[in-house]
Amino acid sequence: MTRPRRPLLAGVAALILLALGAGIAFVLTDALGIRSEASDIPAEASAVAPVAPTALPPAFTAIDAPGSPRIGAAVAELEAAVADAPATDGTATLTVEAGDGDPADETYRLDGEASALRIVAAGEAGAVRGVYDLAAAVRDGRPIAEHLGQEVASRLGFRMADLGAVGVEPDEAAYSAGDDYSHNSKAFEDVILPDAPYIDETALAAAREEFDAYVAHLLAEGYTALAFPGLLEYLTFSDVGDGTEVYDADDEHVARAHAMREAFGPMLQSAHEAGLQVFFRTDMLVVTTPLEDYLTERFGSLDTEDPEFWGVYAQGLDELYREMPYVDGVLIRIGEAGQVYDLPDWDYTSKLAVTTVDAVRTMLTTLVGQAEQADRELIFRTWSVGVGAVGDLHTNRESYHAVLDGIDSDHLIVSTKYSLGDFYSHLPLNDTLEVGDQRRIIEFQSRREFENYGAFPNDLGPLYATALDRLLAANPNIEGIWTWTQDGGPWRAGPMNLELKSGFWQLAELNTELAVRLARDPSLDPAAITADWARRWFSDDPETVRAIGEAMARSREAITDGLYIGPFAERRVFAIGLEPPPMMWIFEWDILTGDSASLDVIYEISRDDLDEAIAGGRRALAAVDDMRDLVGATDASSWKDPALRAAFADTLDYEASTLGLLADYREMFLRKAEWHDTRSPEAFAAWERAKGAFATSAAAHEDAYAGDPYFPAYNLTAAQLGLDRAERDPAMAWASGGLLAVVLAWLALGIAARWRRFAAWPGARAARATWIAGTRPWRAADVVRDLGTLDRVLLVAVPAVALVLSRCILTWFAAPAHLVVTLGTWALFAAALVLVVRLLGGTWTTVAAALGGAALLRVALLSAVLVPTGPGGYWFGFWTDPVSRSLYTTVAFALFAWVLVAGAWAAAREIGRRRAIGATVAASGLALGLMATLVGAIGLEQALTTWNDQMALLPWGLSRILGITVYLDIPADTPWFVAALGAAAAVVGLALALPRRRARAVVA
Repeated sequence: MTRPRRPLLAGVAALILLALGAGIAFVLTDALGIRSEASDIPAEASAVAPVAPTALPPAFTAIDAPGSPRIGAAVAELEAAVADAPATDGTATLTVEAGDGDPADETYRLDGEASALRIVAAGEAGAVRGVYDLAAAVRDGRPIAEHLGQEVASRLGFRMADLGAVGVEPDEAAYSAGDDYSHNSKAFEDVILPDAPYIDETALAAAREEFDAYVAHLLAEGYTALAFPGLLEYLTFSDVGDGTEVYDADDEHVARAHAMREAFGPMLQSAHEAGLQVFFRTDMLVVTTPLEDYLTERFGSLDTEDPEFWGVYAQGLDELYREMPYVDGVLIRIGEAGQVYDLPDWDYTSKLAVTTVDAVRTMLTTLVGQAEQADRELIFRTWSVGVGAVGDLHTNRESYHAVLDGIDSDHLIVSTKYSLGDFYSHLPLNDTLEVGDQRRIIEFQSRREFENYGAFPNDLGPLYATALDRLLAANPNIEGIWTWTQDGGPWRAGPMNLELKSGFWQLAELNTELAVRLARDPSLDPAAITADWARRWFSDDPETVRAIGEAMARSREAITDGLYIGPFAERRVFAIGLEPPPMMWIFEWDILTGDSASLDVIYEISRDDLDEAIAGGRRALAAVDDMRDLVGATDASSWKDPALRAAFADTLDYEASTLGLLADYREMFLRKAEWHDTRSPEAFAAWERAKGAFATSAAAHEDAYAGDPYFPAYNLTAAQLGLDRAERDPAMAWASGGLLAVVLAWLALGIAARWRRFAAWPGARAARATWIAGTRPWRAADVVRDLGTLDRVLLVAVPAVALVLSRCILTWFAAPAHLVVTLGTWALFAAALVLVVRLLGGTWTTVAAALGGAALLRVALLSAVLVPTGPGGYWFGFWTDPVSRSLYTTVAFALFAWVLVAGAWAAAREIGRRRAIGATVAASGLALGLMATLVGAIGLEQALTTWNDQMALLPWGLSRILGITVYLDIPADTPWFVAALGAAAAVVGLALALPRRRARAVVA
């Protein structure tokens, strides 16, 4: 190759590398997919209902009712309500008449007169509902004759609740720790034993009392169904084959299933007979070790697209309904599973295995067919949370149709959350509830997991009313609701407010009451229901009730402004193929995040309304202050229970502390991002002021609430990690500027050394070699030939030190994991290439000069982009500026690849082109393989967690909750795949690099 052709070839190589870089930039931008669009968020018109004096009930002198257990329980609740009233006013009689009509018809008529009431119903259900309604009126302080002469019917007849806090131990120590993000309630943990006899009878008796009380509570509120956790624990799979194919006859799973049936069967049967439909609630796929082994052996894998695979579960359900005939059906979820839901050392686990349209349709077709034959119901939840091809089933009409069209059965009910996403505010209503021919129910959550677990006042009445009005008008197939009274999210990472048991659970109870009463009659005024709730639990005094109503009317403003950043929350955001929730800066539940991805994107979307984004925090605090004044001004003697007044005041103090902390934090990180964006001194000064305010409020919050099981402090670990790095940004910017100056000076010296005047300067020959070899590697051998010892040291030391320092600056000197991977890979590659070249007869300095010179160009680029505002500014641009990101990625990749090309080109002069390419491929494969093996040995999830904890790029809570690999859908065996690829590359490279034997001449 002639000399003139080499620069031309280098130019072609540069263009190719830049084109490859541009391709990677395009793929990266497409993969990130960060964008936002307008969102149709329902308006919430909070109001305060006119408050009438509490109506006192009459003393019932006679109640004539049929003697059925269900009616008897309702009459007992009415009598208890009258007994709990502050006084009675006059007397009355009650006659209850129940015909032999539809047993599920709740319609009744209230006839007679105020002193002689008569409930007339076509069937028992109507008679029972009429009596419970009278009891509810007494407890709410409403006139019991308010519906006199009217027919009362329920708009939605199916009204299901979860298990509440039944069987959950109020363990203050567990809640005080605040670090248990398990979604498993651990209900009945003290009842279920790990070994035979499997059941603690004493604990079971106590749990049975809790369960019966909760069932009575649900019936009195108006619920008609119960979702009970579990399924597989009750199955032996005796209908599969000869009955021992899944479990051996002496398998402990069989003995446990029998014990579980005997223990919990009577409880569930009593709930069913009391008037609640009973549904087992389970994930799919749910397995035990023997069941998974059986399925894998029989079908080759967990083949969820095979109808026969689901036939095994169908046979299990046949057994269930035969052995437990009082169970009305099962409720299944496909979208969440894994360790976060499992109990430790418990051989019943769930797997994310139903992730394709064909798998879901096969599952539903098989299990619905079983339900039809058994005359039971299958409730299928559309909650699929981004997993697999059905990941947007919950929020995408097209996906809903693709999965469910044609699967029509009276025995299938489809359950969907009312919001277009999880139970957050600032979300549109879920328009998938407006489509489909299936029976539908709407999911609501009382103890809002993302809004501090119901520890703050949070009156959802107007929102629920709007949702029901719009969705019922759009879809006549909606026939019910499912209220999560207690469940959702981690149980022990938040306040210990357990329904009917501990904490200020009455706050969340308001939403439980709102959901069921609005489901029965969507025309009701939500504010009136709030007033009823205030009279029921807190006070009979009209002024106190009105003050509580006014406070609750402000509660949503405090929540929606204080826990959300309006300009961001009011838009639908998309990223990495997912739709992040409207909160994000609190990732998830109580973790105040400090990652640049979330916070910088929030700023970018809020940039045009930055003042509004910051002002929302102060408005929320003002709303809480008003609420505190309203409650504090009430007459203490007017409250039914002084402890509840104290709890109300305490929870508002807690909310004020929390929202104050959040207001300071939002201003701090938004001002920091503004500085990265504008680089203005004013933004920097505002950030400094906000940092001081946050430090003060954070310390006060933690001092007041750290370790409090009822009002726990927010988790500030991630926020502090982000803050620690942000505070280093100015210093890193200066350090990067200094490094850039040194690198440019070194390269300038190398350029100038061609002139005799500069050639004699110390280190000039080494700088000249670095510059020439890094930009024209085919000349590397020429420029290193006569280097002295000092120059050879500088030839290696300057690029190596610069490379190390640049990566240390990029990571704020705070992420050794990142340095181990990046610098370790570079060191392995360089050492391997130099060694192979040396063994093949080449000169190590030739390759070292080319690698060092090319690496310095890459260091110069990185240092230049770090100069303005440090690493924080680098990542700010990465997340928010697609043009800058693409330009940088294009050039950065080209320069990275140029290091490899330069090394190979320089080596080619020493050992030949083929061997040089082989040596470079072998060195790359070796470095890649060894580093991937290290990551695989550590574990990909653990390695990513450590790296992310130190870099603060993605939400810190990811690994604590879902797992980074799960959230980003990265296969756990990826490091081993990469290691195998690296090993293959090393073998191929060595094969190319090794000398070839020449054929011997044949002598005739």
